Amino acid sequence: MLIFYNRYKMIDFIPLEYYTELYYQFIMVVCLFTLLHTYMLKGDEDLVYNFNNIASSLLLIVLLLFIGLRPISGKYFADMGTYAETFFQFQNGKEISTEGDIFFEIFLKISSSYLSVDAFFFICAFIYIVPLLVASKNWFPKYYFFSFLLLITSLSFFAYGTNGIRNGMATSLFILALSYANINRTKMVLFFLFSVSFHKSMMLPLLAYSVTYFFKDTVKYYAFWFISILLSLTMGSFWIMLFSSIGFGDDRFTNYVAAGSNSGTSFRFDFVLYSCAPLVLAYIYIFKRGFISEEYNRLLHTYIVANAFWIMIIRASFSNRFAYLSWFLMAIIVGYPLLKELIFEKQFKRVGLTVLFYYCFTFGMFYYYQFR
Repeated sequence: MLIFYNRYKMIDFIPLEYYTELYYQFIMVVCLFTLLHTYMLKGDEDLVYNFNNIASSLLLIVLLLFIGLRPISGKYFADMGTYAETFFQFQNGKEISTEGDIFFEIFLKISSSYLSVDAFFFICAFIYIVPLLVASKNWFPKYYFFSFLLLITSLSFFAYGTNGIRNGMATSLFILALSYANINRTKMVLFFLFSVSFHKSMMLPLLAYSVTYFFKDTVKYYAFWFISILLSLTMGSFWIMLFSSIGFGDDRFTNYVAAGSNSGTSFRFDFVLYSCAPLVLAYIYIFKRGFISEEYNRLLHTYIVANAFWIMIIRASFSNRFAYLSWFLMAIIVGYPLLKELIFEKQFKRVGLTVLFYYCFTFGMFYYYQFR
């Protein structure tokens, strides 16, 4: 096979020990600038719609370059080193495994035949980031920049773009599929299939989304979420063993969950409170401000079911991997009503504040783990 040897020029002029911190500081500047933008305008001016196009395009380019052209490092980007090693194994003749995530295996095999490893990681970043912008445009044609910004300010966004790469791509494809629910059902199904084929764990949010077509009472979903906390506190080990036996067709899932059955990991009330924040906002949107949207309800219900599953196995080792199967939807739950319909006075200002407050938690958690 002909291999393209032209390497993408990696960003090697930024010391790796400062690479991640620079990203978080840059996004804080973007959020502050966005807040200023929302305070200076009412939200219905032509300037706002022009800003959408220019700002989202510039942000997309910066993210693609910064994440897609980062230096290969297993020390600073953890799993990136493992993915690079697997890439070279495919280059040296490794065969596709039918027991793995089949579409990702095919993607790796084709990439290793025609691309450099640097180009491979750039394409991974493209698959991870671009669907978020496309989905934002599908949902919010007039305010897609703010949706895109909310998605990339999420707690795990940078980590899953540079570390949990395959899972990150799978969740972005899932979000893209959700955005086509009322536009093109064929594309929705296609992207769902791609998502699951990239990472089998996406069967959980897909199952949760399927449930929302049969059960539509939001109050009962809230009740189920609170019950899941009680079930976890009283029967945590039982749920860990039960779900590890199910496995969702993925041996990694079984191994991760089963590893926590005797781990003694504490119940993370802080993470539960974090998961509860979008539920509080959704309650205000729906029950206090009268926001009515079948699509939003489905998104909310999907988040609740997936998050409740994680709460029941919260003591399992690596449970943060399962938390992400709901957390990747958090930005949409937080921002959807604000970008879809007028439900507050001076709502455009609230959009800027929401983006800033949402990111402040991410920003604070980054520095908390840096200096603890």
